[in-house]
Amino acid sequence: MSLDSSADDFVVFDHVQKSYDGEVLVVKDLNLNIAKGEFVTMLGPSGSGKTTCLMMLAGFEVATHGDIRLGGKSINNIPPHKRGIGMVFQNYALFPHMTVGENLAFPLEVRGMNKSEREAKVKRALEMVQMGDFAGRRPAQLSGGQQQRIALARALVFDAELVLMDEPLGALDKQLREHMQYEIKHIHDNLGITVVYVTHDQSEALTMSDRVAVFNDGVIKQLAPPDDLYERPENAFVAQFIGENNKLLGTITGREGDIVSVDVEGGMTSKALAVNCGGVGEKTMLSIRPERVTLNSDGPNGTEALVKELIYLGDHIRCRMTVSGHDDFIVKVPNAAGHQHLVVGERTKVSWQTEDCRALDA
Repeated sequence: MSLDSSADDFVVFDHVQKSYDGEVLVVKDLNLNIAKGEFVTMLGPSGSGKTTCLMMLAGFEVATHGDIRLGGKSINNIPPHKRGIGMVFQNYALFPHMTVGENLAFPLEVRGMNKSEREAKVKRALEMVQMGDFAGRRPAQLSGGQQQRIALARALVFDAELVLMDEPLGALDKQLREHMQYEIKHIHDNLGITVVYVTHDQSEALTMSDRVAVFNDGVIKQLAPPDDLYERPENAFVAQFIGENNKLLGTITGREGDIVSVDVEGGMTSKALAVNCGGVGEKTMLSIRPERVTLNSDGPNGTEALVKELIYLGDHIRCRMTVSGHDDFIVKVPNAAGHQHLVVGERTKVSWQTEDCRALDA
């Protein structure tokens, strides 16, 4: 998946491949262009190649084939410490024997910066992450969230234009993780730095990114802004990986323009938007988001459903149903005034708009 390279592209992966054994490609012919100031997340399951891409960009791994460019210059043969890239890891990688201030000053010392300049930059970086009073403490005296802030400050301290983050919030509890997502997003917005972020947490990717590259098996399956990925998945993998998704397998029986008719296994028929499917007679997977299904309505693509399970989740009720022989069809019913009262074991009707139903690769 390549974007036309332009003068604005700050990070460029040009036909990059990576193999550890000379046979199996962990990253397959990757083309990816990232603009200056952009926040791009590499998202995917374990082993999909996302972290390997980040490590090649950082210089800790060498590409087997292809070129990686930063600011228009090839960096394939430049060692990591000369790339001028900030790094934030999940395990913080702070020096336990140094104070917070010394941890931050260390990369500046390595670069030969004088003491007064070092002190000014350390102070500024700590203020960016709201840790100005902590310069004299050691990492062991800090909480996990505070250590993560210091790791972030250290990546920002030498005015790196590019910051790489590898699962940086993975060790934090849910509430703190969500808070830190917004913090990192605000720092990115305020400083205008370029961020390449790696995670397997889809809500994290959707919250923070300008664009998300969804990886699977060493390939980018789709590269798009978060709302596009969720609302307009281009293939079955992305539809399943991003958010909750109902899938119904069926056979295409007709087509008019970009609308197909599909006979779903189990006995119903639905119209759908032809996104990534074959012709008449071929199998397809229909993708419908749970919040796009309406209950008790005589809308298009209606069918009978049996209520199997109800789970109360505060703002909505997650209703699992049997639809056309599929037992795990999910409907999200808003917990609003006047919402339908459902009972396990009762039958109801479900329907969805044709434009909310996507025909994808089976």
